[in-house]
This record gives sequence, C-alpha cells and structure tokens, in this order.
Amino acid sequence: IEYFSNEPIVELVEQPHRGILALLDEACLAAGTVTDPLFLSSMDTRLGQHPHYSSRKLCPTDKTMEFDRDFRIKHYAGDVTYSVEGFLDKNKDTLFQDFKRLLYNSADPVLRAMWPEGEQSVTEVTKRPLTAGTLFKNSIGALVENLASKELLYVRCLRPNGAQRPWVLERPLCARQVSALGLLENVRVRRAGFASRQPYGRFLQRYKMTCELTWPFPLVPGDREAVQILLEQLGFQGDVSYGRSQLFIRSPRTLLLLEQQRARLLPLLVLLLQKAWRGALARRRCRSLRAAYTIMAYYKRHKVKAYLRALLGRFQAARSLPDFGKSLAWPEPPPVLGQFQEVTQRLFCRWWALQVVRNVPPSALGQVRAKVAALGVLGGLRPDWGCGRCWAQDYLSSPSENPGLALHFARRVQALQDKVHFSSVLFSCHVRKINRFGKSRDRAILVTDHHVYKLDPQQQYRVMRELPLSTVTGLSVTSCQAQLVVFHTQNQEDLAVCLHKMQPAGDNRVGELVGVLLEHCRATQRELQVQVADSIQLSFHGRRRVLRVETRPDAATPDFARTREGFVLYWPER
Repeated sequence: IEYFSNEPIVELVEQPHRGILALLDEACLAAGTVTDPLFLSSMDTRLGQHPHYSSRKLCPTDKTMEFDRDFRIKHYAGDVTYSVEGFLDKNKDTLFQDFKRLLYNSADPVLRAMWPEGEQSVTEVTKRPLTAGTLFKNSIGALVENLASKELLYVRCLRPNGAQRPWVLERPLCARQVSALGLLENVRVRRAGFASRQPYGRFLQRYKMTCELTWPFPLVPGDREAVQILLEQLGFQGDVSYGRSQLFIRSPRTLLLLEQQRARLLPLLVLLLQKAWRGALARRRCRSLRAAYTIMAYYKRHKVKAYLRALLGRFQAARSLPDFGKSLAWPEPPPVLGQFQEVTQRLFCRWWALQVVRNVPPSALGQVRAKVAALGVLGGLRPDWGCGRCWAQDYLSSPSENPGLALHFARRVQALQDKVHFSSVLFSCHVRKINRFGKSRDRAILVTDHHVYKLDPQQQYRVMRELPLSTVTGLSVTSCQAQLVVFHTQNQEDLAVCLHKMQPAGDNRVGELVGVLLEHCRATQRELQVQVADSIQLSFHGRRRVLRVETRPDAATPDFARTREGFVLYWPER
C-alpha cells in the first residue's frame, strides 16, 4: 500500500547540523551582522537539493514566492510557504538566567511559580540560554517520548465548513482534510489487515450477554474458550482469528452486528438489574418494618401491662374506702387504651353509683330518684338546681320555714286529703304568681299526687285554684338563678309562679320541684316535657304571651310586671 512518508520532512526540519532549526541556531550564534535574507541564502545553498524544499531562487518561474523572503516545504498535508522575515529575532531568547533568578525570588507567589528555572544558582547555570527553536524541538521530543510510553488512540476531527455554521458541509474542504490526515491510507491498511483487535477478557466482558452460554458467567474456565463459544453461537467464527492474548476481527460489519445485539439486550439487562435492586431494597425495607413493628408491639405490650398494673394497684382497695374510690386519680392511659379507659370509667361510675345506692336508706330512695330525674333534664343547662342539699319537699309544714302558719297549712292539707283522698304531698312552697291581667300576688303552691293547688296564705291557705295533675303537660324553667316555674296545661291555661320566701334565703328549689314531678310521672307512666329557656312561651285563656327574666340590683324581692309582648320577672341581683 502506497502512503506518504513524513520522515524526510522531519529530517529536513530537525536533522542535526543540516536541518532548518540547526541552520537557524547557527545563524543566531554567528558573529557579525546576519540578516534574514542571508539565512534564506544559507538554506538555499545547503538544502537546495532536498526534494521537499524550494524557494524563488531555486524556482525562478514560481511567482507565488518573493525573492529573499519566501521558501516552501512540501508537507504530507500540502505545500506550505514560509516567510523568513523576523525568524532570527523570534528565535533568539534574550531572557538570561539572572533575570529569571530575579523573578523567582519575588515575594509574589504567582511570579515565583511562573519562573521555576530561577531556582538554580549562578554557579550552576552560566551558559547562554537556549533558542526558541531548540526549546520547541526539545518540547516536541519530550512529547513524543511520553506518547510512545502510552497506548495511542487517534481521533481524527474534520471541520465541516469555514463559516462555523451548523448543518453545512463543504465537500472540497472535507476532502482536503481527509487527504491531509492520511485517512485513506489508514482505511486501506485496516482493510488489508484486521479491522479490530481486542484482548479476550475485554471482548468477553463487553459481549458476553449476547450468548446464553457466557451470560452471566461462562461455562468454561478460560477467556479464549469462552470467546470461541460465543462467536460460534453467533456464527462469526469465519471472520475472526485467534491470537495468543487477543482476538482479531477482520470485517467491521461483525463489530457492528455485535454492537447492535448488545444495544438491544442492554435495556433488558437494565430492567433485570433494576428489578433485582428494587427487590433487595423492598426486602430490606420489609425487614426494617418488621423489626420496627416487633419493637412497637413489645413496647405497646409493656405500656399496657404497666397501665393495668397501675390501675389494679390504685383501685384494688376502692371498696373499702369511704367514698368507694371516687377521689382516686386515674392513671394516664397509653393511646391504644384511650377508649378502654373511657369504657372502664363508665363501668366504674355505674359500680360506684350502685355502691352508693346500696348504702342509701329506703326512705331516701325516692329523693335519689327525683335527683336523677332532674339531672337528666337540667344537667348542663342550669348551673345550680339544688342537687347538693337534702330535699324536704313539704316546706310549708315546717315551723322553721313557715313560722306561725304551719299549723293552718297542716289543717288545710288534712281537709283536702279528707276530700280528695290523695296519698302524699309532693311539694309545697310560697310563691309569687301572675295572672292574665298582669297582676301579681303572694300565694302558696301545693303539689300532691293528684292536684296542683294555688293557696292564699293570708286566708289560712284557702284554695284559689285547683289544677288536676293529669292535665299538666310540661314545665318550663330558666337557665339563670331565678326560681321561675311555668306549668303548661292541656286547656292552655298555664300557671306561672316564682318560688320565694325560702329559708335559707337564696335556696334553689326549681330542680327539686322538677325532679319530684318527673319521678311521679315516671312512676305513673306519664310523660312530662321539661324546657329550659330564657324566654318562656305561655298561654292565658288561649292567648300566647312571652315571659322573660331580668336581673335588677335595686329589687329586694322577685316581682312580675307587664310588658308589650307579655310579662317580665325582675329578679334581685345576689
């Protein structure tokens, strides 16, 4: 294969004592006045017979070069014309060692790093500095020695156009670069020999996934045997040769087919690796979660056991305590037992109530039932309804509550009992009443198991109104401290009274009246509606009225008054 040899051109430039660089150094070191034309004349004399050198003096008919200025070298890439103007000045290095030593000894670290040659003392370096051509030649020689110690991989780059524009290809420019780089000769050499050569280990590592017998691990021990099996399975054994340590592939098409098969299998291998790695991560996370859940389970079990032991130790002797454990503080439950503690507290409250009821004497059971009934309708709606005191119910029969008139009241009750034959007195108290004309009077109220009586204390408790208890459909009370009670009846003839003249003053008896009536209705299987509101609707002879409560600091006793929409009860501020 014919190819352009670059060795004569290298000798033309670098040959000692005869090359262009040697002649240039000689001209720079010569005594006397030496000019660039003299240097060109010296090259014409010594290099005129070289086939790759020419000048205008050697070729007078070549008008592309000037006399005493230009010379031409025929490189492998083409002819190059050089001008000798400034060659001698550019080749001389006038930077002597003493100046380099001065810059090296500078306090600036940047200047000191730029001139490492100044580190040598004056006794070590005394000769003239090397010329630029010699320095360039030495640098090229060091580069060639460094490249010779490496494994060379050449990359040829082509410039597609001279305008630096994308998607523009100038064919003459590219053809000239291909010729200058010697690519055609390289292709001919490759075609005459082997297109690729690779060590067996590297080839097997890159293409072993294309054969079932070599993936993921070969079935034979050696790399060469594994490569032979791979190529025989793919049908490429006729296009390769086996060396001692390398595989030689003749056709580039074989490499192309191998790369195509490898590119087709790589996504599948990536998916396989991703699946395996994700499975490993999932199994690791699953083990971590199982360990965490196990620790959580043991911790929850420990907290539950500690809570149950604390609960058992605290309430084990509750039956022997005076209050049956009502004052004991409950331990803080773990979150998992929050609902359990709520249920347990409800069960404890029912057990505690059962223990309290068992210790209540039979004579007081009726009062307990009445308080429970009042709590069901007034609890949370009225702040104070007399739950914490003993309910006497029949207050007008007590000399301490009704001094001087208790005997007259007892006689009136006995007379009514002889007439109506009721069983018991449910409630009695002094009240302030209002009628449909807006007139308020002091009266007394007597509630039996058959009737509700309105009595006049000033006339020995003469009966002013008799209301059958079966006609009472509901009660209305307020949410404030006012002792207002409204009896709603079937015939829409309601009774509105305010309890007063109680001992002690400020006693709250609304809850007692409500609870007693509710317990009596429960025992007789009747329904009684109880309403708690600040504005109460009532009826007088079928006419609807509104009764509300106002607190007055200057009021000594509760009293009613008439308003545009109905009535108002002025309650003294306490």
